Amino acid sequence: MSRIARLSIIFYTAWRFNLFGLICDNLKPGVRKTLLGLLSSTSPSQLARGERIRLALEALGPIFVKFGQVLSTRRDLLPDDVSNELAKLQDQVPPFSNEQSKAIIEAALGQPIEHTFSLFDATPVASASVAQVHFGVLRETDSHPEWANQEVAIKVLRPGILPVIESDLALMHDLACIVEKISEDGRRLKPREVVAEFDSYLHDELDLMREAANASQLRRNFADSDKLMIPEMIWDLCYTNVIVMERMYGISIGKTKELRAAGVDFKKLAVDGVEIFFTQVFEYGFFHADMHPGNILVSLDPKTFGRYISLDFGIVGNLSEFDKNYLAQNFLAFFNRDYRRVAELHIESGWVPENTRLEELEGAVRTVCEPYFDRPLKDISLGIVLMRLFQTSRRFKVEIQPQLTLLQKTLLNVEGLGRQLDPDLDLWKTAKPILERWVSQQLGWRGLVDGLKTEAPNWAKILPTLPRLLAESLERSSRKDSRPELDLLKQLLFEERRKRRQLWGSLLFLGGFLLGALFVLARIHSI
Repeated sequence: MSRIARLSIIFYTAWRFNLFGLICDNLKPGVRKTLLGLLSSTSPSQLARGERIRLALEALGPIFVKFGQVLSTRRDLLPDDVSNELAKLQDQVPPFSNEQSKAIIEAALGQPIEHTFSLFDATPVASASVAQVHFGVLRETDSHPEWANQEVAIKVLRPGILPVIESDLALMHDLACIVEKISEDGRRLKPREVVAEFDSYLHDELDLMREAANASQLRRNFADSDKLMIPEMIWDLCYTNVIVMERMYGISIGKTKELRAAGVDFKKLAVDGVEIFFTQVFEYGFFHADMHPGNILVSLDPKTFGRYISLDFGIVGNLSEFDKNYLAQNFLAFFNRDYRRVAELHIESGWVPENTRLEELEGAVRTVCEPYFDRPLKDISLGIVLMRLFQTSRRFKVEIQPQLTLLQKTLLNVEGLGRQLDPDLDLWKTAKPILERWVSQQLGWRGLVDGLKTEAPNWAKILPTLPRLLAESLERSSRKDSRPELDLLKQLLFEERRKRRQLWGSLLFLGGFLLGALFVLARIHSI
């Protein structure tokens, strides 16, 4: 479809669902407002604005639906009614043909499908905008005898998806520029930045090798866990458009009746889910960021009964040590009603302008947080608190980082899921020990020792070179501080005394440093 034809469809859809009225409301009086007002008045849709936006995105197809899903995570930018409506978007896409799927797999493998799989189910078990999934059974080969009768899941990238995505993304960028130019509110919502963020997410999902690597990292992080299972990737059968992984058996966490009938302990399941999430975030800084019920199963196998199974790793979040420290201290300060510390953390993070008045920000944070302490802790939504803090930060011109909005979206999912399983779930009681332990490990004596262990190899290289470096420094200083106006004898005496003082000072410093280093190494060795 040509770009002009696609743009015409977008224009018609915007008129049909009266999106022009939303833009018109944010324009100053003038020709643009008059024209858009006329278009709006002829639109057949008079629904609430959030519902109109959601229906328009659904009508425009899977790429726009996925954009709406990503946009729903930006609660720091959107009104609550729009965010809540966009969160309802479901990406149900008809599967592509069995022949296409089989041809893509054979092209990736470089051989007929029967040579690799003793059984291949051509009917997909799941289909989305980017890929679909089939089940199969591997065939034993000379190089891989362990493949014999191994049940697997095969994920196949949708054919021809890249040109469609590129075309729609180009139109989204153009529309974002238009909205930003003609609408004051549009400039505040930063549509170009949001589209760029979506562009990045979507292109990451198009590389299935990236998804396989994400899964492998999560599996390694939870290798010894008795709470979470991640499918193993069959690396010899993984490509950019096809990946093959271990098949996992379980029931979707959304099927609560079936899980209850099977005897699953919902209270334990809820607590385990919270612990898994906070462990991913604060211990590893690497978390599964698409945790809706379709991607989460619960094992009913007697050996792994009640464990979580995670699927679909196209979207993951990464947090730096700075991000983790910022979040952990924010949560703990909130729990202790230390609003001044919350305000200090916002300023220390560098995301609030340096000239922000601490007392003013502290008062704003208190206004957000204090109402929650009239409720039992189990009734406090950590995700909502984080969202409100982000919204407050916007008032102080803070630039919210994409990784934190992704975290907030995932936290809301986890929290909602946990309370669906156990309405009495006390998120603070579950999460606080994890946060306190992490802060202790990072900021306490254990954190110091761990840091020294990490830096020990670097210091082992640096220590032997210190005498030479000090000598070179003294020589440079001597040359720099020479006094040509003194006679030769006075100059020699002056330089000799100065060198002697510097040498003794350097030796004392070096001796103290070496003693300290020996003490630290002895301490590390004894741990």
